[in-house]
Amino acid sequence: MDSGGRRDPPQIYAAAGSGEEGSALVEFIFLGLVLLVPVVYLIVTAGQVQGAAFAAVGAAEAAARVYVDAEDPVSGEQRARAAAELALTDFGFEPEEMLLDISCSAECLAAGSTVTALVRFDVPLPLAPGVPGMDFAPVTVDSSSTQIVERYG
Repeated sequence: MDSGGRRDPPQIYAAAGSGEEGSALVEFIFLGLVLLVPVVYLIVTAGQVQGAAFAAVGAAEAAARVYVDAEDPVSGEQRARAAAELALTDFGFEPEEMLLDISCSAECLAAGSTVTALVRFDVPLPLAPGVPGMDFAPVTVDSSSTQIVERYG
């Protein structure tokens, strides 16, 4: 005790040779990797899903626009599929997994009718295609776009 009646705080000293020297660096590196790798993977996965959403919107809009400019429904379907596949490949996705559904409000390609294109596909997890025999696609994105067939063509 000092002269004012107060107690001095206890002094804590590490015992010499306690074996704790240098372990903080190892723990920091280990915990950093254990925590950082999943966070980075989550960010990459979220980016992949966002890119897939943009690709689906672009593919649906391109398919609907191309279909309404076609001469007949058969060529319109072919042109719409080609346009949607091109939009998906621009974003780095495989067009084989895409489902394209085109519907018309009345007779297809009649003046004033509407054409709706729906694009749907599964988004694979990053790095999952590298694992043989595993098909990881936990997210499905879809988008639709409606265009009106012009009356005066």
